[in-house]
Amino acid sequence: MAESMQAAVWHGKKDVRVETVPLPSPPAPGWVQVKVEWCGICGSDLHEYLAGPIFIPVNAPHPLTGKQGSVILGHEFTGKVVAVGDGVTDIKVGDMVAPDACQHCGECQPCREGRYNVCEKLAFTGLHNDGAFASYVNVPAELCYVLPEGVSAEAGAVMEPLATGFKAVRMAGSILGRTVVVLGAGTIGLGTIMAAKAAGAGKIIVVEMSKARIEKAKECGADVIINPKECDPVAAIKELTGGSGADVSFECIGNKMTGPLAIDVLRNTGLAIIVGIFEEPSSFNFFSLSGTDKRVMGTLAYTLDDFKGLAALMAKGAIRAENLITGKIELKDILEKGFLELINNKDQHIKILVRP
Repeated sequence: MAESMQAAVWHGKKDVRVETVPLPSPPAPGWVQVKVEWCGICGSDLHEYLAGPIFIPVNAPHPLTGKQGSVILGHEFTGKVVAVGDGVTDIKVGDMVAPDACQHCGECQPCREGRYNVCEKLAFTGLHNDGAFASYVNVPAELCYVLPEGVSAEAGAVMEPLATGFKAVRMAGSILGRTVVVLGAGTIGLGTIMAAKAAGAGKIIVVEMSKARIEKAKECGADVIINPKECDPVAAIKELTGGSGADVSFECIGNKMTGPLAIDVLRNTGLAIIVGIFEEPSSFNFFSLSGTDKRVMGTLAYTLDDFKGLAALMAKGAIRAENLITGKIELKDILEKGFLELINNKDQHIKILVRP
């Protein structure tokens, strides 16, 4: 095996380079090494490129991984296990896996509760530790979900973002027969739409401006599309709900305007789930909560249980991954045909996969 590989490395804001780096070392005890098959470009990768560092540690080493400064990006991936560290028994060489990206300490209160996605020392693969825009990557074995029969490597690479939407819907509790608003029809929003439909939502209203994404939202199960360029979304949603507002909303954009909007579209006592990653703070009047008994809940990522639940829905065709893939490129083209394409032509794309 060669001693080096090509990888997409973040060095700073608007500075991602495809360069030669050393191969990962043999996996540590409890870890595995994966030969990457496909890796999707995530909105968080674009956030780090355009406005970073947001999550990437630059001022001090990360408390869990020790990583600081430049990092290999990429966390939505599938690949074949090529080596296992000592003590690994559940994952074997040759397994095709879709790894959960939430590296965690296993000791803090959230970890002990099984909610390691919000570990006090959370390290995300590809942000706080080297990721999968490379030929090989090392990850904890306990985070590897072995792809079931019938789930392609391409579909598996979309499981990570789809699991985020699945978990957001799970956090909302029962939405059977309820009116749901999804703000944004990117990958996370589309996954949320499909998960909400599978959970029995009575009506799914989507707020989206992009023509291409509007069509995708319809394909994924949206009942009503509201284009905020054409009308006041709050007024339109109230008109659709007898003047009250929606039961539940999911903010899947991460914009300073759409955070408050997720609350404004609700009826009194409604629930807003904040899924998006925000680059800047929103201005917000908290009387919107104290005067209405509305509730706001944040959600980050997922756990491996969400991968399992998602896979069951994918196997039944209730959630479809392949139709979200709008491009496949080689690693050498990740900047021009990947990052910049998604930034400059975002209306034309949902998910671009990269083959290292």
